[in-house]
Amino acid sequence: MALINGTDVARDITEQTTKRAYEFEQRTGRKPCLAAVLVGEDPASVTYVKMKRNRSAKAGIESRFVQLPAETTTEQLVAEITKLSEDDGVDGILLQHPVPGHIDERAAFEAIAPGKDVDGVTMHSFAAMAFSEPGFHSATPGGIMRLLEAYDVDLKGKHAAVIGRSPILGKPVAMLLLAKDATVTICHSKTANLDEIVRTADIVVAAVGKPNFITAIKPGAVVIDAGYNEGNVGDVDFDQVADDASLITPVPGGVGPTTIAVLLEQTVSAAIRRSEDM
Repeated sequence: MALINGTDVARDITEQTTKRAYEFEQRTGRKPCLAAVLVGEDPASVTYVKMKRNRSAKAGIESRFVQLPAETTTEQLVAEITKLSEDDGVDGILLQHPVPGHIDERAAFEAIAPGKDVDGVTMHSFAAMAFSEPGFHSATPGGIMRLLEAYDVDLKGKHAAVIGRSPILGKPVAMLLLAKDATVTICHSKTANLDEIVRTADIVVAAVGKPNFITAIKPGAVVIDAGYNEGNVGDVDFDQVADDASLITPVPGGVGPTTIAVLLEQTVSAAIRRSEDM
């Protein structure tokens, strides 16, 4: 068993991003700008946004923060995001999710202009991933693919099991794996014989949101734990499966750092593309 060190991979991505951000500023006279929108005061979301803003600053990216009260309506949120989409000083937009339950999250996501969807949450971005067209990857799936690439995991012809089918994690990572010639099985809460399927997979991506949910794997499998539950616990029972895995991500220190690194990288890419189109 060997650990996949997401912190090291993220550092490499961020170093290149910082260099590109500096070059962009020298050429245009301004820094790339990422706008973060937060609805309410959920402590975990507040912490995540603060972390992303700090990482942005270190990478030479300007951050703009829009905090809205928890009682904000869907219409009000869509209006705020639309303003950011139309603002020439903003290159990327991040809507911190989940949003309060009374808000139509999909409607809010779709208010993000495709060229500023650096978190890869819109239907446009999903279609680009599914058809291998230019666009932005969902940040966590994009980070997962960078981890597999950094550790030279050959996906061609391999069986990948994705446990979870969310529109911003399970489904897009399945599309990205498929584009690399893996044979992908998407599993979920109603999948029959889930344990048997997982035990046949060469690559396991756990994104189901249940602590210690995966307890057995195929010997030699590569395990990517994209879960993060209370108490720094992933979706994979690390102690149960680590000895059987050839490579495995820890929680924390695995997928999380690369998610933020890809978000920042795509923000700089968005700034560069927008400047070239102006």
